[in-house]
Amino acid sequence: MSADRIPLDLPAVAKLADLADYVTPLALRAVAELGVADHLADGPLPVDQLAERLGVHAPTLLRTLRALAARGVFTEVEPETFGLTPLARPLRAEHPLSLRDAYPLLPADLRAWAFFAETLRTGEPGFPLAHGVDYWSYLAAEPEQSARTDRWMQSVNRLHLRTVLPAYPFARFGTVVDVGGGTGAFLAGLLARNPAMRGVLVDLPHVVEAAPDVLAAADVADRCRIVPGSFFDPLPVGADGYLLKTVLPGFDDEDTVSILRRVRTAMRDDSLLILIEAVLPPGDVFDVAKLFDVHTLVLTGGSHRSPEHMERLLVEAGLRLLRVIPTATLSVLEVSPADPGVSRS
Repeated sequence: MSADRIPLDLPAVAKLADLADYVTPLALRAVAELGVADHLADGPLPVDQLAERLGVHAPTLLRTLRALAARGVFTEVEPETFGLTPLARPLRAEHPLSLRDAYPLLPADLRAWAFFAETLRTGEPGFPLAHGVDYWSYLAAEPEQSARTDRWMQSVNRLHLRTVLPAYPFARFGTVVDVGGGTGAFLAGLLARNPAMRGVLVDLPHVVEAAPDVLAAADVADRCRIVPGSFFDPLPVGADGYLLKTVLPGFDDEDTVSILRRVRTAMRDDSLLILIEAVLPPGDVFDVAKLFDVHTLVLTGGSHRSPEHMERLLVEAGLRLLRVIPTATLSVLEVSPADPGVSRS
């Protein structure tokens, strides 16, 4: 059939154009980093005045805000004057669930995505192709970029604390070891909500440098010990609970099993491991985990997993999946030792 005889499905064409859009996600991240929403907290402003406050080029800001307003992020209340919408309000730093730092515009990540065609051909992550080093080594060598990543994680943690903590009885634990817990934002929130609990934060030395300030801000520093180190190294032993939050998706199956074995070695027979991560659902149903999965592949070569996939890895590490608890954001996977009295090293 010739091309001019094929029915033209304009809604499908429009949907493809929408899905392939570069502008919205990148513009949204740029204005979030600039703090545009903060300057509109007290009401709409003319774009010239807004640009002067931000120190940016007014005509370019106008074009950017008009594009985002067309998506419902900001609103042009009168010509060249913009205000907040419900979508824009969480981009304020003072919002109770602020997402201002949740969407950083990271040039290193964008360069990695430029190699995605090669990732499709080989299955290898694009980040090393773009930068000559793996993702984790890059962050270790770039303190500013590492700090931006930490701020992103802290921002998202505010949302996770609201959605994940009510779903599981964390108060059962006297001591929790947060393995790969970054600067301690999630652990600080957990300890603040459980005054009898004590915590141990484990992450790389350059990551936990900022942890004392995070823990002090939550008034839990006296109940949390910081242990600089890798989760591939021996971990603090004998805690009631071990926590891995959004850690394992950053690694392939082999490294994931190695990390889990380290945790199993540190656990008592009656300890529990709590995994908090996005879980892949089956079929065509939309879930943001499926998007995270591809982004993780591009950056680290890691993988988000289905419960069945995760269960296979846990068994290999000497652990047993007890249950999966979905929440509005991430899922909670409760895990116990598979064979009491047997420590897998």
